[in-house]
Amino acid sequence: MAFYGIPIILKEGTKTESGNEALSQNTSAIRAISEAIKTTFGPRGLNKMLVDTIGDVTVTNDCYTILDEIEVEHPAAKMVIELSDSLNSNIGDGLTKALIMAGELLKIGVELLEQKIHPNIVTKGFNQALHKGMDIIDDQSQLIDGLDKDQLIDIAITALNSKTTFGAAKILAMIAVDCVLDIAEMRGDKKIIDLDLIQIIKKEGKQSTDTTKVNGVIVDKEIVNSTMPKSIKNAKIALINHSLEVTKTEFDTDIKIVDPSEVSSFKKQEENMLKKMVDTIVSSGANVIFCQKGIDDLAQHFLAKSGIMAIRRVKRSDLVKLSKATHANIIVDVNSINKNDLGAAEEVIERKIGKDKMVFVENCKNPNSISVLIRGGTRHVIEDAERSFKNSLNVVKQAVEHKKIVTGAGAIEVEVAKQLRRFAANISTKESIAVEAYAAALEAIPSTLAENAGLDPIKILTDLHAKHEKSLYKDYGIDIENGDIFNAKEAKIIEPAIILKSALSAATELCLMIFRVDQVIEVEPGSTGPKMPGSEDEDFD
Repeated sequence: MAFYGIPIILKEGTKTESGNEALSQNTSAIRAISEAIKTTFGPRGLNKMLVDTIGDVTVTNDCYTILDEIEVEHPAAKMVIELSDSLNSNIGDGLTKALIMAGELLKIGVELLEQKIHPNIVTKGFNQALHKGMDIIDDQSQLIDGLDKDQLIDIAITALNSKTTFGAAKILAMIAVDCVLDIAEMRGDKKIIDLDLIQIIKKEGKQSTDTTKVNGVIVDKEIVNSTMPKSIKNAKIALINHSLEVTKTEFDTDIKIVDPSEVSSFKKQEENMLKKMVDTIVSSGANVIFCQKGIDDLAQHFLAKSGIMAIRRVKRSDLVKLSKATHANIIVDVNSINKNDLGAAEEVIERKIGKDKMVFVENCKNPNSISVLIRGGTRHVIEDAERSFKNSLNVVKQAVEHKKIVTGAGAIEVEVAKQLRRFAANISTKESIAVEAYAAALEAIPSTLAENAGLDPIKILTDLHAKHEKSLYKDYGIDIENGDIFNAKEAKIIEPAIILKSALSAATELCLMIFRVDQVIEVEPGSTGPKMPGSEDEDFD
């Protein structure tokens, strides 16, 4: 018999953690991830080797990739994975900073709670610090026009210097900037960049420095027939979303032939149908066709005879990219094709890349889709180069779209922390303690940068504090190469302001959510969950 008044009824085996135990477990889970990720931060950050269940190996220092590959069970750790997905999809960078900040905020926050400071005071103080920090970042940021290539290259190099690029940082940065500026689209008074318009192809062979950009599309297919031309200048391109084959019926049909001559009549009819398709293509002026489906052997013969290059079984996504790059229409009915449906490119050429043949559609006029071919000696090298390149694309995109940059190398974090301490000194309530704690947590970012470079973080931070006391030296950061501090802005170490703002926002929101949890209820696997009195499964006598 069960009675009303019981607040919640849990099935046998359901685990609960309350109060300090719940807080301790949650913070420990998130801090464990933060500590593991810390060592990947900065130009001297180390890689992680990830081995999945079937033995595939990934070597990277990319925080998002690491979190995407690992499997976590703890609910608080799963919140970190959600934060990772959100930052990666919306910003594309800043995740490592966010996790370092989150780990330090939780550590300092728990210390404040142990000093009997009420959770509401801590959360309110952290919120105040976050909003003030955002204002400080805006005040310290520099407005750019978003079209200065040299400045954008410096931003991309800053991002790539924290990745493994095998000496290709400058080349990858230049290609990233070219790609972003090529696809930038004005909407109202803002530039919008859709990175999906950039096709990235990876092929083993050569070095990362041999990575190239194509003003068009690379199709990972070969020409369908060896007798067709391997290169066509001034290409007129037809994109066909249909097979160049005689359509088979959906029903099994038996045809009784009495006269043997009727067999050749059937074959002749098929030949005429295929010839008509090819003649229609030829009359449209097309000299290159990309077909999403199959091309009959006889149709291949007719196309080759007409000097037309053909590529079959092209992916739908590649067909869309080709349409955007060449401004061709995707044709459903071959018999209705005309010259207005055709796209154009300066050249379409088949090249052998590594062990494979690929078709390059090059130098399209005002292409809305472009391609990058990433090279590298091994699979691990090209995969890491691809991750690094994608990261630089995201960073340049944020710089162009938001047009505000700040000084890197830990300079902006030290400056924000300094001004937060001055802000805390003017707060008369207990929240000032939490604001000061937030400033201290923020300095975990430059401290980790110094530590990963083998420097003394305490000495470096002390030197930076002394410099930043004067506004003239607000751009001083950590000189990783020489183990000292320097004017990071003069060294062209700059990054989009939105990345730090997003990292702080994500880290703070995660911590505040954790501090507000006073009980964890973990339902036994296979259970339907906690039951409330009065539910359908409740048994009353």
